[in-house]
Amino acid sequence: MSVCIEFKDVSYAYPLTKKAAVKHLNCKLESGKCYGVVGPNAGGKTTFCNLMRGLCPNFYHGTIKGDVIVNGKKVVEWDDCQLSVQIGYVFQDPFAQVSGIKDTVFEEIGIGLENLAVPREDMFDRIMAAAREVSVESLIQKHPLALSGGQCQRVAFASVLVLNSDIIVIDEPTSQLDPEGTEDVFKIIQKLKEQGKTVIISEHKIDLLAQYCDEIIAMSEGKIIAKGPTREVLSNPVLAEYGVAVPQVIDLFMKMQAAGKPMKTVPINLEEAIGQLCARREEMA
Repeated sequence: MSVCIEFKDVSYAYPLTKKAAVKHLNCKLESGKCYGVVGPNAGGKTTFCNLMRGLCPNFYHGTIKGDVIVNGKKVVEWDDCQLSVQIGYVFQDPFAQVSGIKDTVFEEIGIGLENLAVPREDMFDRIMAAAREVSVESLIQKHPLALSGGQCQRVAFASVLVLNSDIIVIDEPTSQLDPEGTEDVFKIIQKLKEQGKTVIISEHKIDLLAQYCDEIIAMSEGKIIAKGPTREVLSNPVLAEYGVAVPQVIDLFMKMQAAGKPMKTVPINLEEAIGQLCARREEMA
C-alpha cells in the first residue's frame, strides 16, 4: 500500500505555551487502512489529528518543527481549500463544526460543495446520499442549531462524507452519542473501510477500535509509544505502563496468563474470547 500521510520528527506547541503538545512524532499511514488513535486525556491525540488536517499550525498557529506530509506534499504547502478536500475532518464537538450561517440541515451538509462551486444538480444528489448514509433525511429541513448533540454529530459526519475525501480523520466521533448512535457511527466507519478510504479515529471506546481498526497508534505524554497491527499493539505491556486502556478481553487474557492459565492467542473481541474459553472447557471435559 502507498503512504498517504507521514510525520517526520514533528513537534508542536500551541501559542502561549512552553510545553510541546506532541514531541518527535515519526510514523507513516498507508492508504486504505483504518487507524485507531488511543491514549489518556492530554496525551496528544487531538493534536495529532489537527496536524494531519493542517489546523496546527495554520488555524491554531503556534510553533511546529518537522514535517507533516499528505500525499507527497507538506501540509504547510497545501492550499487550505484543497487540503479540506484531501482530508475530511469530523470534530470532537459537533457544534464547533456547524457553520452558523445556514438555515437548514440540507444547506449545512452542502456548504463544502457550495464553496467548491459544485453544480447545483450534483449537489442535491450528493447531499441526499450523505444524509441517507447517516440517517438524517428526516432532519433535512430543520435548523442545524436546533438539533440534539447526537443529531448534530450525524450532520457533521454528513458534511464530511459529501466531499468524498479519500482520507477521513475523526476525533472522538461518539462523544455525543448513546450506544445506538455509537453503533450507527461505526457502521458508517465500516462502510468507509469497504470503500477503500483511509480512516483515522481518535476514540476512548477501545473495544470498538479493536473490532474495526487495522492498526493502533498509542500515544501518551505527546509521544507515540506503540504503533502497529491492532492485536500486537493492544497486547503490548507498554500500554499499561503509560495508563493506556486496553479492551476488556485483553485484560482477561493478561490476567489468565498471570494466573498460569494462558489463552492460546490474544483475543481482541468478545467473540474470540468466548471461542477460546469454550474450546478450553471442551478440552478439560
